[in-house]
Amino acid sequence: MAGTPVADALAVLGRHLQRVKAAPGVLIMTQTMPITMLLFFGYVFGSALAVPGQEYRAFLVPGLLAATAANGIMTGMFQSAQDCHRGVMDRFRTLPMSRSAVPFGQTAADLLTTTVGMIPLILAGLAAGWRIEGGPAAALGAFGLLLLFRFATAWVGCWLGLLIRNEEAAGQLGAATFALPLLSSAYLPTGNLPDRLRLLTEWNPISAAAAMARDLFGNAAPAADAAWPVAHPVAGTLLWSAMLLTVAVPLSVRRYARGGE
Repeated sequence: MAGTPVADALAVLGRHLQRVKAAPGVLIMTQTMPITMLLFFGYVFGSALAVPGQEYRAFLVPGLLAATAANGIMTGMFQSAQDCHRGVMDRFRTLPMSRSAVPFGQTAADLLTTTVGMIPLILAGLAAGWRIEGGPAAALGAFGLLLLFRFATAWVGCWLGLLIRNEEAAGQLGAATFALPLLSSAYLPTGNLPDRLRLLTEWNPISAAAAMARDLFGNAAPAADAAWPVAHPVAGTLLWSAMLLTVAVPLSVRRYARGGE
């Protein structure tokens, strides 16, 4: 007999948490990569990278938190493609359970693991000299919006994985998503970029999330002459997250229900 959608989603969530515990490779890779980038950019190139009015590592850490939130695309895509490739999704569809439970359970599990996984990066950032200069309410708001953005990107990844349905192809495409933060303000300010490239990077959703984190953490105010999502980063992050969820949630549920058709 079918359970409620919430109960079904919780069951799938538990399955994904057990999966992470049994094979934590993808989680470890995605959560240690930002620390590697912090060491690489912050110390190897840090002395050569100047940010007007602030120390570079204080600028970099919020950007890395935003990049971590964007990595939901990679992990969501790989997990759902792996389950499709190995026939797990087909077995789920034979069970008397809600069609929305599987993608909801996967993305909720990703959100929980990301919440825990951000702690090492935060500690590494504090050790590197980054500080939360804003108030506690603003800092909590920043973390909440980062997790909302992660939830949205995980749904995008889930949909892409259900489309690809191939574990190897998803891994290759997922590796390419590491380029997305490079086309944003996560690592470098955009003020000195050529006009067209600056417009492209500032309309990247990761730029809005990075600017939001810097603003709410009290590390840097948004540039007044930037594109709208960066000049209004809190509203921009909320809007990007809402748009991604509005598109990706129904597409993911519909694609899961259709299977390989």
